[in-house]
Amino acid sequence: MATTGTAVSESEALRAAEQVTNDLTLQVATVNGSGSQSANLVLLRAIFQMGIPVSGKNLFPSNIAGLPTWFTIRASKHGYIARRKEIDFLVAMNPETAEEDLAKLRPGAAVVYDEKLNLSRLRDDVIFYPVPFDAIVTPICPDAKLRKLVRNMIYDGVVAEILGIETAEVEKALRKQFKKKTKAADLNWKAVEAGYEYAEQSLEKADCFHLERMDLTGGKILIEGNNAAALGCMMAGVTMVSWYPITPSSSLCETLIEYLKRFRIDPRTGKATFAVVQAEDEMAAIGMALGAGWAGARAMTSTSGPGISLMAEFTGMAYYAEIPAVIFDVQRVGPSTGLPTRTSQGDILSTALLSHGDTKHPLLFPASAGECYTMAMEAFDLAELLQTPVFVMSDLDLGMNYWMEDPLPYPEKPLARGKVLSADDLNRLGSFRRYQDVDGDGIPYRTLPGTAHPASAFFTRGSGHNEKAVYSEKPQDYVTNMDRLNRKFETARFKVPGPSIEERDGADFAVVSCGSSHWAVLEALDQLEREYGFKASTCRIRAFPFHNEIKDFIHRQQRIYVVEQNRDGQLYSLLRLEMDPEDVVKLRSVRHYNGLPVDARSVTDSIISQETKS
Repeated sequence: MATTGTAVSESEALRAAEQVTNDLTLQVATVNGSGSQSANLVLLRAIFQMGIPVSGKNLFPSNIAGLPTWFTIRASKHGYIARRKEIDFLVAMNPETAEEDLAKLRPGAAVVYDEKLNLSRLRDDVIFYPVPFDAIVTPICPDAKLRKLVRNMIYDGVVAEILGIETAEVEKALRKQFKKKTKAADLNWKAVEAGYEYAEQSLEKADCFHLERMDLTGGKILIEGNNAAALGCMMAGVTMVSWYPITPSSSLCETLIEYLKRFRIDPRTGKATFAVVQAEDEMAAIGMALGAGWAGARAMTSTSGPGISLMAEFTGMAYYAEIPAVIFDVQRVGPSTGLPTRTSQGDILSTALLSHGDTKHPLLFPASAGECYTMAMEAFDLAELLQTPVFVMSDLDLGMNYWMEDPLPYPEKPLARGKVLSADDLNRLGSFRRYQDVDGDGIPYRTLPGTAHPASAFFTRGSGHNEKAVYSEKPQDYVTNMDRLNRKFETARFKVPGPSIEERDGADFAVVSCGSSHWAVLEALDQLEREYGFKASTCRIRAFPFHNEIKDFIHRQQRIYVVEQNRDGQLYSLLRLEMDPEDVVKLRSVRHYNGLPVDARSVTDSIISQETKS
């Protein structure tokens, strides 16, 4: 860098003297529709390719182009991937939010900004890097229409030079981003080079942040949770997809459709071996999936909270008539339309008990993109084993953001189709009762439409029925059926994925979480021990109904903090429903519900606040 940059205050010089390597949060503030996503992903991937653990969070508006959007990259040599509140390095490209974004920075932070904004007049305790973006981009891109897109790549070059991101990795990431679009890649690479050269010649590094090569991401991939879930569905053998677009779940089915078109075409006939229907609404989508599941297909839909609400009646019917299907709930903020592009874990309680009457549904809680993949496969097996709808409870943060992950393993087990009777089975048995508990596990046997045997037929109804699937309003028939359904739910405790538990000798308390909250909890545990001397055991719940290991774990603890991303403590409430009275009093709630992914500091502060009051 040149040595003729901006003046550095005493506080800035002190901050810069304490170099911080591979531990920073970089935020790019732009506007929706400006094409910044490509530039942001190039930065994310370049840092990842340098072997530095990263995570990327995209905060975008729910309506029209031109509104503010923020993309946050966290680089952590410790491997932390949860959202972090503090921003160390800001790229301010949006005039509408620049001053507000600047005001949130801590002293010693750094800011790259369009020099027209004149932000340096506002503070003297942060480091400023003004850049004349328009002057740089004009000779590179004569086409005025393209300039607003290409100028974003200039900040990639500026940031790379200031922070030490290797240019070879930036170019590799850029060409991967544009794939076969050689002309576009070449043009954007010129913009990166121009930004790099400007920073090298005109800016003096005055901040303390630096990135250098590590070896902690080798063999890993970057993938969105929705994409991983889509791949898991294909591997699970899904043959029927019915869906209605809704943020943030749409990309799951959109990606799955691309996979199916690529891998599920009969090579002999050239015809698709799958069916995809974009329904007119969520009610139709779940109805079609249940019809296909009843007919023997592996069927699914994906949605978010508003869609889950609309699916209540059909879900209750499927529970009562015992029809398999998989529903992906990529949760977002509610109630009603809520905040469509903000994350939440606000559907846990309502989905567990979805529909009227006495209904209970299995839920799976993936915490990573890898589990979005593996739990997708598990969900289809469980739905058929249990003959019931199974919900995979993802969220916007997990589904629509990029996560580091080990390569996804190819499935090794055959598909588990459950208790399905063939014509040969019926020849041997002579007859069967559709809703009879033969094995004592609450799970009856079923036949599929088209089974070539006169005894295979039965009525499927959402009204009262007896063991033979014959319409009945007799009180004892109803009680017998409902008791068996509850017995099946108890069987599910040992079929669903068990918890991930880590108990520590001498632990002061325990922390329970599920889904994407896990990553903030892991970091909070380190903060609690490092800053306050507290040791904590952990239990990550991976499914409902709760495995008996969870009950036993809670029984062994003195105090348990339940961390989740909703206002009302829904996981906490569900645990209270299932725990023994002497253990219920041990539970304490840690709730985060502002729509941003939960961060470790919020978890730590809440636990410490409650500990000091006890």
